[in-house]
Amino acid sequence: MRLPRLFLTLAALGGLAGPALAAQITPFADPSRVAVIGGSLLEIVYALGEEGKVVARDTTGIFPPEAMALPDVGYMRALSPEGVLSVNPSALLVVDGSGPPEALDVLSKGSIPYVTVPEDFSHQGILTKVRAVGEALGVTDKAEALATTLDTELKAAEAATSAIPDAERKRVLFVISVQEGKIRAAGSGTAANGIITLAGGINPLAEMHGYQTLSDEALITANPDYVVMMQNSGAGDFSADLAANPALAASPALQQGRLLKVDGAFMLGFGPRTPKAILTLAHELYGDRVPQP
Repeated sequence: MRLPRLFLTLAALGGLAGPALAAQITPFADPSRVAVIGGSLLEIVYALGEEGKVVARDTTGIFPPEAMALPDVGYMRALSPEGVLSVNPSALLVVDGSGPPEALDVLSKGSIPYVTVPEDFSHQGILTKVRAVGEALGVTDKAEALATTLDTELKAAEAATSAIPDAERKRVLFVISVQEGKIRAAGSGTAANGIITLAGGINPLAEMHGYQTLSDEALITANPDYVVMMQNSGAGDFSADLAANPALAASPALQQGRLLKVDGAFMLGFGPRTPKAILTLAHELYGDRVPQP
């Protein structure tokens, strides 16, 4: 089964040679026609009220809904110079992991400036992205105001989840896909791990890095209290596959029917909606002990 495009997008962690990183950002000389690559960056641009500068998005840019009317220049990890150039952009704003590097190199040599915004699935990582986008677009005051608001909201959400005693924290397995009966789930260094941690959960695969296909032994050891999967992910509904997996069948999650389906862009985006995403997941895990967003 083909892995969902959204998963590949949100899991992208690789850096690129060439583009400016956050600490090196120089404002675009002409930000009037910016192609934005990366769903979280697009959300930030809209949250800054700078959507009038956006001329195109990539396939992962699906929120807010009105952004879907923008031209789609392709999947962030498989951009083509021709597709990007077809919208005549004045600049390109990309999230770390976009590419391939060869395509961005061609665009760079074509005199289209571009900035790569680093991705880090944490409280501070969100603020860094906001400030980087604001710097590139020349709206640092707006970006600092948004970062301040998000910092306050994130701290409030984290305060709510930190009140859960360690002994009562739930083990949360975030499943990305099931291929030929094999379960692929999130370890450390992933957006899924980041949101589980912020929501006060425990990722039983934290000692693994990235998204891994799990052995039966690993599933038995994981013994999750909850299993989370993305709805409308492109990989189909594999709830029945999870329920039929003998290595997972004895877990509290399956025994008590604790299978949560979430909006992947919302839950894993690490952008302006993340404070709400933290509380949404935490409320599912801990009920009224954590307020609904």
